[in-house]
Parts: sequence; structure tokens; C-alpha cells
Amino acid sequence: MKNFDLAIIGGGPGGYVCAIKAAQLGKKVVCIDASEHLGGTCLNRGCIPSKALLHSSYKYYEALNHFSHLGINFERLTFSLDEMMARKDRIKDTLGKGISGLFKKNGVIHYNGLASFNSAKTLNVRLKDGSNEQIEAQNIVIATGSEPILLPGIEVDEEKIVTSTGALSISTVPQRMVVLGGGVIGLELGSVWARLGSDVTVVEYSSRILSTMDSDISREVEKILLKQGMNFMHGAKAISALNTQSGVKLQVEKNGSLHEIESDVLLVAVGRKAYTKGLAIENAGVELDHKGKIKIDANFQTTTPGIYAIGDVVHGPMLAHKAEEDGIAVAEIISGQAGHVNYGALPSVIYIHPEVASVGKSEDELIESGVEYKIGKFPFLANSRARTNNETDGFVKILACRRTDAILGAHIVGYTAGDMISELAMSIEFKVSSEDIARISHSHPGFSEAIKEAALATFAKAIHI
Repeated sequence: MKNFDLAIIGGGPGGYVCAIKAAQLGKKVVCIDASEHLGGTCLNRGCIPSKALLHSSYKYYEALNHFSHLGINFERLTFSLDEMMARKDRIKDTLGKGISGLFKKNGVIHYNGLASFNSAKTLNVRLKDGSNEQIEAQNIVIATGSEPILLPGIEVDEEKIVTSTGALSISTVPQRMVVLGGGVIGLELGSVWARLGSDVTVVEYSSRILSTMDSDISREVEKILLKQGMNFMHGAKAISALNTQSGVKLQVEKNGSLHEIESDVLLVAVGRKAYTKGLAIENAGVELDHKGKIKIDANFQTTTPGIYAIGDVVHGPMLAHKAEEDGIAVAEIISGQAGHVNYGALPSVIYIHPEVASVGKSEDELIESGVEYKIGKFPFLANSRARTNNETDGFVKILACRRTDAILGAHIVGYTAGDMISELAMSIEFKVSSEDIARISHSHPGFSEAIKEAALATFAKAIHI
């Protein structure tokens, strides 16, 4: 039996980052992952491949629809879906090899296999070659991530009825696509295929898309996506889906009536759930909550001392960077340091175009909790850089405490919103006021000037509107 200070189950963003950090802190670490390549769902079947396709598809869409406004014209514009897919795979493979290189650099041992608990301190690893390896570790971190939620009456085949995994590998552009779920995954992948020519309809159970985000954001995003050619059906519940020779027939219930929607591909994107299959956690006394997530305390420790859990498999937003922060924090805690994650300053980004980014509280949450607040908004239509780049959709919205002026939340729909939100995340982390941001010089002309103007509008009055 091989002995380690720390064994990590799962090589996704939480697991591999935790492994590297713990090794840097002097621990003898092994990371066990069943996938062919390190990086987890994010790198292999999620964040990275989807962003590659989002980028390629938007460049085509932009050239087709917007380059003429810049004085650039084509006689004939085409795209190669095969090359888009190949590029996606090259990026994924390169980044995966990069993680393997980081493991070697930091002395992390990697086992490619399935781990299961024999006891609270021992694991059995079923390696890819069929052999078994027994491991004993003083501490164990579960970082097994999540999997798509499937619906009764809808059988996924990853060809016509697909999850996010299948939607990243469609071989031909479907003429019609239906997306079940108006959340992050549904909108991102729906955008990819809409840009390439699919007639995309998003079927959403609630009254609006992005139902957990700020209402202003939700309305603005739908308005923009409608303009880009996507369609939406709200308040509709999926009943069943029939895989036919010609495509898929989806039956939904809306306002008490049944409707049938036909498509070539149906994407099921109604959310994700914690993945704990095959771990035999009962052998270690680890308990799950009512949602199937692993119970942890404030230090990420499960109901069994010495066993920790991070990322999608525990409570909180299912975000790769959340898992990474969890991983660093738990590595520090195991090493005797004071690891901590401030989830109130954790940004969330949707990589459609323009991007959507949020951090902190939404206006809806502040109203519900009775907090007195003030709002500052600034549209990119009034931003000079947005004008020169033909990227005028969206706005910056800042929410601050009416009494102290401390920033409580911030929301952006706009070009590079995912990068701009970092300034506001840092502001929340360090309890910065809207006046503080308003008095910091932002480079001109720049998209970030919209943040300064929104901050001005929050504590006083914007200049350029």
C-alpha cells in the first residue's frame, strides 16, 4: 500500500489546483482521475471547448453581419465546421498536457483510474489497465464535480437528443435546434449554433431566462439575443421527447395546453448535479444532503474528519473558478494555514456576445432582504470606445448601500464584461465605495470608463449621459 499526505479524487479545476497548491506547501500528493485527460468537465467537455466554439462562431457571425459597418467586405464568406471542431480539440489537448506538465513540475503523482473508499483513510484505485492500487492518505479531498441533470421522458443519445457534451461535437449544423433551459449552458451553446445558421428556440420553465440573475440583466440579454435571431418560449414544462427518423418531437405544457415542437437536435440544459457515483462514500461515513451534495463544514471538512470536499460536489455555485478557490483554501487548511473563500465576491460570467457578468447581490435579492440601496447605470451606447468598436449593446449597473455607499453588487452586459467584472469583484472584497471607483482615473477611450460612469451615477451623477 502506498502512503500519501493527501489524496485527491478528481482532476478538474478544483482537484488539480488543490493538488498543485498542496504540493507547493510541502505535501506528498496523489491525484486520481478517471478521465483520459486531466482538467475535468471544464477543460474536456465544458468551459474550454465551449469557449473555443463560441469564439469561432462569433468571428464568423461578426464577419457576416458587422464587418461591412467597418468598411470590410467579402465576396463570399464560408466556414468549416470540421476545422472549428479540430481547433477546439487542439486547444483542449494542449491545455490538458499543460496540467500534466504542472503535476510533474510540482511533484504531484497522477493515477488514471477510478477511486473508491475502503475506509476513511484508504482508497482502492481501479486503474485503466484493469489492475488495482491501494492508497492510504492522512487527508482525502473529494473533487468529483458534477454531471448534467436529465429529465424523465427524455432519453439522451448524444446525437439527436444531447447534453452539453453532445452539443460540443455535432457534426453538421442542425437546421432547427431546441434548447431546454434558459440558463448559462443553454444560452452559450444555443448561441454557437444560432450563429452558424440554426433556427434556435429556447424553452424555459420559468417566466424569464437567467432566472437567478438580476432582472435587468435577464431582460437585456433576451432583447439582445432576440435581435441576434434566437427565439424564446417561457413558462413551458417539458413532458417528453420522441426521437424520430427525421429529428426530435418535443412535447411541452404551457398554460395548461400541450404543444409539440419539432427540431433536428434537442439540447437538454436544465442544470447539473453533484457526481458521487462509484465513490462508496458510505464506507468512509461521508454524508450527503437532501440535494445529493456532500455535507461540509466551514473548513470544507465532511462528516468524517480528514475527508474534505470541494467544487461542484458541495453547496454553492457550480463554477470552475469557485472550485479552484475551494481547492487552494482546503490545501492551505490541511497545511495548517487559514484558507478561506469569500463567495460574496465571486464573479459569474456568461460568454455569449456581448458577455454577461455579475458579482455580489442582485437588485431582486436586495429588495427581498429589505436592504436600502441605490443604483447607478451607464449604457455602452454612451461609451466612446464602444462606439468606435461597434459594441454598443448593454450597460453597467452598480448597486451600493444607501447608508455607507459600499458596493453590494454589480452587473454588466457588454463587450469583455467577463474581464471588467474583476474590478468590481475586488471592490466588493475590499469594501470599496462607489465614490472610490468614481474617483479613480480610467483610461480613455476604454470600455472600463462605463464602470467609472456607473459609479458616478451611483453616488452623484454620471458625466456623459
